[in-house]
Amino acid sequence: MSKQLEKNISGANIANITINGIWIFVNEKEYFLPYKEYPWFKEAQISEIQNVELLHENHLRWPELDIDLEIESLEHPEEYPMIYR
Repeated sequence: MSKQLEKNISGANIANITINGIWIFVNEKEYFLPYKEYPWFKEAQISEIQNVELLHENHLRWPELDIDLEIESLEHPEEYPMIYR
């Protein structure tokens, strides 16, 4: 089951939300954020996920969820180990 979304806010576009994660387009590149690696999104409301801002062309912010991600961390996750507790 998935929900196709088309919302463009500040250069970031949530393209799809699935049972496994989120697909996002940023600056003409596509990224997949699996819930396994980004568990903060799993229980979030669709409207909260859609409310994403692109700041300074390299910083994603979800203000309602208090989540910030650098584009670089999506392109090179091995260089940005995350610890979630």
